[in-house]
Amino acid sequence: MSDSASSDNPDLPGVGLPLPPMSLARWGTEAEAKDLNESIRGLLRDVLGVTADSGVQFDPAAVTASPSRLDDDDIAALVTLVGSGNVSVEDAQRLPRARGKSTPDLLAWRLRPEVDCPDAVVAPASDDEVAALLDWCGRESVAVVPFGGGTSVVGGLNPEAGRHRAVVSVDLVRFDSLEWIDTVSGEAVFGAGVTGPRAEELLAEHGYSLGHFPQSFPYASLGGYAMTRSSGQSSAGYGRFDEMVRGLTVVTPVGVIEASRAPASAAGPDLRQWLLGSEGAFGVCTRVRVRIHPVPEVVRHEAFRFPDFATGAAALRAVEQQGTGPTVIRLSDETETMVNLATATDSIGENAGGDAETGGDAETGGCLAICLFEGTTGHAESRHAETRAVLEAHGGTSLGAEPAQAWEHGRFGAPVLRDSLLDNGALVETLETATDWANIPQLRDAVVVALTTSLEASGTPALVMCHISHVYPTGASLYFTVVAGQRGADPIAQWTAAKRAASEAIGAHGGTITHHHAVGSDHRPYLAAEIGEVGVRMLRAVK
Repeated sequence: MSDSASSDNPDLPGVGLPLPPMSLARWGTEAEAKDLNESIRGLLRDVLGVTADSGVQFDPAAVTASPSRLDDDDIAALVTLVGSGNVSVEDAQRLPRARGKSTPDLLAWRLRPEVDCPDAVVAPASDDEVAALLDWCGRESVAVVPFGGGTSVVGGLNPEAGRHRAVVSVDLVRFDSLEWIDTVSGEAVFGAGVTGPRAEELLAEHGYSLGHFPQSFPYASLGGYAMTRSSGQSSAGYGRFDEMVRGLTVVTPVGVIEASRAPASAAGPDLRQWLLGSEGAFGVCTRVRVRIHPVPEVVRHEAFRFPDFATGAAALRAVEQQGTGPTVIRLSDETETMVNLATATDSIGENAGGDAETGGDAETGGCLAICLFEGTTGHAESRHAETRAVLEAHGGTSLGAEPAQAWEHGRFGAPVLRDSLLDNGALVETLETATDWANIPQLRDAVVVALTTSLEASGTPALVMCHISHVYPTGASLYFTVVAGQRGADPIAQWTAAKRAASEAIGAHGGTITHHHAVGSDHRPYLAAEIGEVGVRMLRAVK
């Protein structure tokens, strides 16, 4: 693989175009990789029959990129639009933007090293450059895939040309600044390519925070948050990202949309709602105007144990419907609590000798709930006390601050752990949905049965864990983590069958096909059933 970024010739196309930071076949970087501890190895061996010899390793030397279908005239035209340093057809630039970070994506690097890549990477720096690029792509029959942080887990980066002759990846990395901040109104405008950590750094200089911390936080971009309706771990306190969005700029093939002028308006349909979650289908998001808040004075922590998932879910419902105001509130089921996935990833498996129905021994049994409270000292204390009273009145037992602090410390570690599990022959993936409170038990049971039945048919037992991490007055999300053994020559097909079974169960039992992972290509077959034929026709008409 050649690497234009390493060239010393500044006149070559692509020189200076930064590479996405994550490794090809990992969620994070090589520096983040960690070996499995003995408790996890024991869990894999004893429960799933998986050993270190079971996994297929990634071989970078085997990777080959599809040749670019763009000719010299095409490249010259793109260079004219955005500058010579901001266009690349080099394999080293195209490969990291060819696949996302789902388990099928990561397994594909190991099992299917012949990679369908975008035909070029283009990095515009202004709305005018994006508009000119879209105009050229429209005239030249070239498809466009916007690229933010590269964290899609639903096939959102797949370079599908469809009826077009080529595909370009449009990287928003040069839209990288805090453009203005209004501390009176509590708003800020960011370029769409700003990552979550960078946004927090820039706001902290002014004493403010965005407060959006999805598990993709270390790498995802604000434009990606908006275009996929991301939901962060502090959604109970600050809302989903679409609730934080005050306005956004989207460049379309026919012009620029500046969506939203006032905090609320009756001037027709809210165009933000057409654009949020559109995943680049209608245009390229270049700028996001968001709600911000002062950096919290204090963060308070407390964890609770509930005897079972139903009791814990009822307690979370009471907290949300009474509006006691935790910043974070989440509940792990018996299995997730048993294996310690609810707290620190370093201790996973240490309590796995217990019963999955009861959650292990008396010390670790039942279901673990995590709560965080942020804000001023007095406000955090009052919300904490009120929430504790509700949870205890509904069967919760306080475990003190330590489990919640452990969760906060390790909350971004699970995707990195997945890399090591895949290397060691485990099949690990997540999926999510949401439904009304009354339907939570039925939907959870249906998805667990669908996943375990499919995976057992492939020859492996499965651990299916579930937690509630986003709550609303009328319902909540359900987030499933699945661990099984890779079986057969094609574990991608093995997981695809299990995901299909789970998706069909979600549709049949009243859940949404996705609460916050977005549609991408993976969930596209289920979208029409959720929004209806008229909804599909409306979206196509706008497109």
